[in-house]
Amino acid sequence: MSWKKDVLLIHKKEEAVRLLGDLEGSKPIFICVIGNTETAKIPGISAAGRSPELTDYTPAADVEFLFYGECRCIKGVPVTPDGIPTPALITRAAIVLADMPFFVISGGVRVKPYAPFIELGGNPGADIRTGRAVEGVEEVVGRAKAAGRSFSKAADYLVVGESIPGGTTTALGVLLAMGVNAKGMVSSSMPVNPHELKVRTVEEGLRAAGIKPGDLKDDPIAAVSAVGDPMIAAFSGFVAGAASSRPVLMAGGTQMAAALSVVKALEPDVLDNVVIATTRWIASDSSSNIKGLVSQIWNVPVVAANLDFSTSEIDGLRAYERGVVKEGVGAGGSTIAAVLKTEGRVTCEDVRRKVEEEYRRITQKGSKNNRFHLPFWEAKAGGLFAGLSE
Repeated sequence: MSWKKDVLLIHKKEEAVRLLGDLEGSKPIFICVIGNTETAKIPGISAAGRSPELTDYTPAADVEFLFYGECRCIKGVPVTPDGIPTPALITRAAIVLADMPFFVISGGVRVKPYAPFIELGGNPGADIRTGRAVEGVEEVVGRAKAAGRSFSKAADYLVVGESIPGGTTTALGVLLAMGVNAKGMVSSSMPVNPHELKVRTVEEGLRAAGIKPGDLKDDPIAAVSAVGDPMIAAFSGFVAGAASSRPVLMAGGTQMAAALSVVKALEPDVLDNVVIATTRWIASDSSSNIKGLVSQIWNVPVVAANLDFSTSEIDGLRAYERGVVKEGVGAGGSTIAAVLKTEGRVTCEDVRRKVEEEYRRITQKGSKNNRFHLPFWEAKAGGLFAGLSE
């Protein structure tokens, strides 16, 4: 187990050891599923933008950074004015170090990335307070399943991450609609988790849809349609298709519980091929409970990349240790995949050093272009937390 020091076993430890052992030395493909929801524009819900309207650019900027090491749909760099970097830096560091192929799938975005992506024909999500959050969910799920089955033929296993601002609130909506006791258990990219606001928002959406918690336990399409988001539709369908023949690391935070609930209802037979892969910051977060959520749905293993930025010379990275950001863009799962693929030649410490290298590169470039010192929201687009997926 060359990965022992770099991967924390959070839930179902014996199954995790077996599955990760089988994947060691194997070749993964990383997939990032992107989407937008108007729910992110509710003040106080998401930290992914200085003003709520700027969250439209976050998913596109995230995946552009994976491809190019810079953003194309926005000016500036994917770093906050306070110097706190997007988790896309972690993901990029992992895929570069492990030479990992990656692809982007759109469940429905308002700003299309200036980068290659697969379009599933979905639409951006509406405000879940309407009770009509996502259109065309069944069609998107079907296309995503087909994509997942196809991608599974090209790799030993798949790592699937996400980027959607406001996503933990819509995840809470789907979880409650499907009967999971999730109040006070979803995470946040902010140090102070706005649980009360999230619950009020979801309950308003459920009332508008005429739904009581648990009414849609066996109807994931209706749950996502009413109070979900387009990322959950695309992500869940893709996992359901891919895991029918290959192992899948569901790479993310507590949003993975909502996706897991949908996959269980769609294709329960594939769950033996699923592991949830997150970061140490999510696993140790006292304001959320990923293990408690997952254990209510299905006993899949939960593992976490043992990333630690506490010794970094960069204050923006040390902020992760203070509860800012925590996860996003598949940061934890991509790091674990890099460790597994290289049989431990790439470590979490290597990823940290690469993140610092990328951070210095983009900040120096921004300084030379007189852009990094501008308030990021004064650029073409972006936001206080451009690159965070809540």
